[in-house]
Amino acid sequence: AAEIHSRPQSRRPVLLSKVEGHQDAVSAALLIPKEDGVITAGEDRTIRVWLKRDSGQYWPSIYHTMASPCSAMAYHHDSRRIFVGQDNGAIMEFHISEDFNKMNFVKTYPAHQNRVSAITFCLASEWLISTGHDKCISWMCTRSGSMLGRHYFTSWASCLQYDHETQHAFVGDYSGQITLLKLEQNTCSVITTLKGHEGSITSLWWDPVQRLLFSGASDHSIIMWDIGGRKGRTLLLQGHHDKVQAICYIQLTRQLVSCSADGGIAVWNMDISREEAPQWLESDSCQKCEQPFFWNIKQMWDTKTIGLRQHHCRKCGQAVCGKCSTKRSSYPIMGFEFQVRVCDSCFESIKDEDRTSLATFHEGKHNISHMSMDISRGLMVTCGSDRIVKIWDMTPVVGCSLATGFSSR
Repeated sequence: AAEIHSRPQSRRPVLLSKVEGHQDAVSAALLIPKEDGVITAGEDRTIRVWLKRDSGQYWPSIYHTMASPCSAMAYHHDSRRIFVGQDNGAIMEFHISEDFNKMNFVKTYPAHQNRVSAITFCLASEWLISTGHDKCISWMCTRSGSMLGRHYFTSWASCLQYDHETQHAFVGDYSGQITLLKLEQNTCSVITTLKGHEGSITSLWWDPVQRLLFSGASDHSIIMWDIGGRKGRTLLLQGHHDKVQAICYIQLTRQLVSCSADGGIAVWNMDISREEAPQWLESDSCQKCEQPFFWNIKQMWDTKTIGLRQHHCRKCGQAVCGKCSTKRSSYPIMGFEFQVRVCDSCFESIKDEDRTSLATFHEGKHNISHMSMDISRGLMVTCGSDRIVKIWDMTPVVGCSLATGFSSR
């Protein structure tokens, strides 16, 4: 008997709730683990805790106004500690009560001279690590509140990931570079820099189990860096049509969730062996028909021909002219989910089944500047400049093939 696949085609994120109340852009939103609650921080200088009532609506249980717009946030659930980075460079620590109805101020950290862009708290070392628009990463002691160390970059530090076990920090910046640092008590050393994006780094995600780093950028692309594999293998993923604002890798199901500024939500299948996109080759003439490119004055003169514009085939990387690359094709195994330029011979080699998409794309229907997931429950929260916070059930699109412990609420 033929195998019948009962898999419905319309698997998409389910919008569970919309939370509205902020007077300006919401810069961060986090789901409270094991609770039906969300913590949000906004440019309107407020930090708010919303709890779900029996009616299904989220109601504000804490509303706290800060001295400066809130730009970043970290929450440590076991110790109920919350750290809020501000536009003025300070980070404030609060303690939230067990019932999430009260928030007590603990201390202020003079972390940066300018807007705080990302925060990580490490309980084991009692370190508060942050990046800012003053072009630096700083790490401070949460016991004493004092500065332990700072390291400066050549441009704004925009995002941060931290490996708690090895004390390595990954910092993305506005020049499109990612720096890997080893943090010590009062010093740090630069291990390496990763260059691959053509735009500023907007988001990073570190998976300590597989030792993979994912980076999203304003060039609309995502790169996977194989940090542990010694190969420095890089995979390019292109499917978004705007800057990639947030990413989250689900190690259990080998799926990558990404969100872009235009509201696009993508779920990438990383459980297959993908092909690395080739380096672009340099040449003075088309590597197919040997016609000179327009800067190749000598060959143009010798052959009495007008030089052509140079293009590159995304599949083989060869430098080709327009006539030898008239076709477009998607090639998902190399990360190209929409049609890109390929040379005519590569186009012939791509079979129909090679064009089968390895990602699903969904419409968040609002500007997304920040996203965070509660992977154990399959929940996602998105927020952005439209002041709306959306809570999504992602179980229809992530982890459906495995018994992942997602509860069917």
